[in-house]
Amino acid sequence: MARIMPFHGYLPQPSLADAIASVPYDTVTVDEARSLAAGNELSFLHVVKPEIDFPNDSSVTPELISRRASDNLKRLIGSGMLVQRLKPCFFIYQQVMGEHVQYGLAAGASTAEYRDGKIKRHELTLRAKEDMIMRHMSAMCSDAGPVLLIYPQSDAIDALVKEQIAHDPELDFTSKDKVRHTVWQIDDAGAVRRLMELFEAIPALYIADGHHRASAASRIAEKRIAESTTHVGDEDYNFFLAVMIPDNQLRILDYNRAVKDLNGLAPDEFLGKLEEHFTIAVLGAKDCEAARPRGKGEFALLLDGVWRRLTIKPERVPDHPVDSLDCALLQKLVLSPILGIENPREDPRVDFIGGIRGLKELVRRCEKDCRAAFALYPTTPQQLFQVADAGELMPPKSTWFEPKQRSGLIVRTFH
Repeated sequence: MARIMPFHGYLPQPSLADAIASVPYDTVTVDEARSLAAGNELSFLHVVKPEIDFPNDSSVTPELISRRASDNLKRLIGSGMLVQRLKPCFFIYQQVMGEHVQYGLAAGASTAEYRDGKIKRHELTLRAKEDMIMRHMSAMCSDAGPVLLIYPQSDAIDALVKEQIAHDPELDFTSKDKVRHTVWQIDDAGAVRRLMELFEAIPALYIADGHHRASAASRIAEKRIAESTTHVGDEDYNFFLAVMIPDNQLRILDYNRAVKDLNGLAPDEFLGKLEEHFTIAVLGAKDCEAARPRGKGEFALLLDGVWRRLTIKPERVPDHPVDSLDCALLQKLVLSPILGIENPREDPRVDFIGGIRGLKELVRRCEKDCRAAFALYPTTPQQLFQVADAGELMPPKSTWFEPKQRSGLIVRTFH
């Protein structure tokens, strides 16, 4: 079962939604966030990335940064820029990016189910990053942005969502990146109860993005439980803000690799080593989109301005949920043994390029500072399910999700 809870959410004033809603804090650097929020005191980046309020050379403490986040959130609430709903609600959050449309249900997800493994993960978390987020959330008594969860598609849930979006939305705007964001409020007690019942039939939820936020929220809950003498389990601190999307609507883009050198190999030597594992077809210097991998086990290699299609030999693919992933195969068969890139998390010779930038970015990087680039076929939601169900971890930079949920569009607090 999946336990979800409605909450007294805060939404921006409709006329201010575009000004307040921000990109997630972990998708931009401090300098990029400072540039995005320049001249906009309402930007939620002042809450989720409050470092932008201090000069770069400042020796400000982490505690002061967290207090600034809390003060900035209180300012938005106190001035009426964010308005709290009187009833406990769920929210439907629709995003339209080009031809892609996805609906997510914003709800409180259970920290107890996270700890029990009913909310499944596929990524390692770093304790230092958890500590930072935990300190931030504790100071604000609010989430640091939604965790993106996915679940196996349900016709009954889809039907209820379709019924609810027949009403007028609370928010509707198009951001500068041309993504349309629309939010509907579900405060009818019958609809709220029905959604809770429907999710009880969902066997598990899966974290797509936001592993550190989920873990930090769980640690806060554990701390509050240990300190409480009246804990019953339905307090706000037992839940974290999540946007839950059915697997058939989740959009996962490719996460590509560019390498700085060929590890001392001449191009012909490099290609000869690749032939041990792949069949290779020369595509030429035509439109790079024509080189885009068409399915699992197919890669596109850009070398010396020429695209080649690499198709892995079937006997090289193991029967294992992680080792059979294309990103894992590339690492095991090419990056490590041929190019000497043993630790892709730390090796400066490899860069990871999100698919939102397109294959033209691989061309640009190869013309600028890289020797070769690999385009991959995107990981699928079903592969993510298989890895998480097996209790395994995905390799670094396996998935790139688009569109990104905006922070500050739906805000949840706890006390």
